[in-house]
Amino acid sequence: MSSTNIMSRSPSSATPQRHQFERKVEEIKPSKTDINYLVMDYLITNGYPAAASRFAVEANIRLCTDLESIQERVEIRTFIHSGNIQAAIEKINDLNPQILDKNPALHFALLRLQLVELIRSCNSTPDGDISPALEFATAQLAPRAPTNPQFLEDLEQTLALLIFPGTRLSPALANLLDPRLRKEIAQLVNEAILQSQGVRQEARLRNLVKLRAFAENKARQAKKDIPDKLDIGLLGDRNDTSPPSNISNDPLNNRNSQNGTSDTVMTNNGDAEPMVV
Repeated sequence: MSSTNIMSRSPSSATPQRHQFERKVEEIKPSKTDINYLVMDYLITNGYPAAASRFAVEANIRLCTDLESIQERVEIRTFIHSGNIQAAIEKINDLNPQILDKNPALHFALLRLQLVELIRSCNSTPDGDISPALEFATAQLAPRAPTNPQFLEDLEQTLALLIFPGTRLSPALANLLDPRLRKEIAQLVNEAILQSQGVRQEARLRNLVKLRAFAENKARQAKKDIPDKLDIGLLGDRNDTSPPSNISNDPLNNRNSQNGTSDTVMTNNGDAEPMVV
């Protein structure tokens, strides 16, 4: 090969320069044990008993929890995700009646979701019977609505689903029929159960990711010398260039999060619901 050809090679093939911040990050080596316990904490807190059991064996760490209590949360979550809200409420009350007694907002949210499911059912067929939805709203939600202005507003908005056709719903009404509402309520129920059991409501891993997003936001506001894009190792990181906006955003749970993360289904974990990783 001639020297001319060698000299004509494209400079793009050269190794790109790494930012000093990235080199510093690589110097920090968290222990494998710490990482394993973070993962285990996430699986337990978010209710993935089958995955937790297998991970405990693979990582050779002790499973410091009662799998039966996790399974109860899984069953409740499954009921809510499938739209069987009455079964979920009964299961919650069997587990601890004070959970809903002491949290009227959560109880109302569950009842409202049950009303949504009734309306979904009656609207699924032409000339569907709306009387079950109206009777439920009258008996269960109407007596509670005057106790809180937000309850009344939510009830009125939900009943509007009976008036407008499904193809002409406003975004606010369409959101009530979105399956994501089930997931949001299921997450609130999971947190309430954990609180009633005297344990943390949020996995340490989730909190660390939120703190990391908060720190990046503060660093950018202070004009610190950091890369334009910081990869935190979650799926979709490289597909989104927008920085985090504030600490309230949860990159592990928010579909519109600043880091573009998404749900990943653990197809072989034996649990009822996808796990966010």
